[in-house]
Amino acid sequence: MLNVSNIDVFYGGFKALWNVSLAVSKGEFVSLIGSNGAGKTTTLNTIIGLLKPSNGEIVFKDVKISRLPPTKIVDLGLALVPESRAIFPYMTVEECLLVGAQIRRAWSRRMDSLEWVYQLFPRLRERRRQKAGTLSGGEQQMLNIGRALMSRPDL
Repeated sequence: MLNVSNIDVFYGGFKALWNVSLAVSKGEFVSLIGSNGAGKTTTLNTIIGLLKPSNGEIVFKDVKISRLPPTKIVDLGLALVPESRAIFPYMTVEECLLVGAQIRRAWSRRMDSLEWVYQLFPRLRERRRQKAGTLSGGEQQMLNIGRALMSRPDL
């Protein structure tokens, strides 16, 4: 499903990743483990298209995505939950969730997806009309995960 082969990534003149490779098969769970500064976030940001590798290749579902913009990568079915609680504080919980379904592959099933997310996170249903900025930290993280799931990702 996902193959990352020998990628190098630079921040300006600083080389942040050296020859990183990993593979994720359908139905498989994979963890990136390492100390602070080891390159975990850089690896994920590169896979989702926020950073471009200087060398190597990233293939998702048989499509080379190394040079694609993040919007195209999400359209293919890849989602990332940011480690920060990046929410839209003045939107309601439900409005924030629906933002995650704005891509072509997810829009027609947005109401089914919304119900699915509410089943996974009943607290979000309780808070659906509340402004996202008033949620607790844990609830905001639920919202981030739910928003990513609204895109109906394959990974």
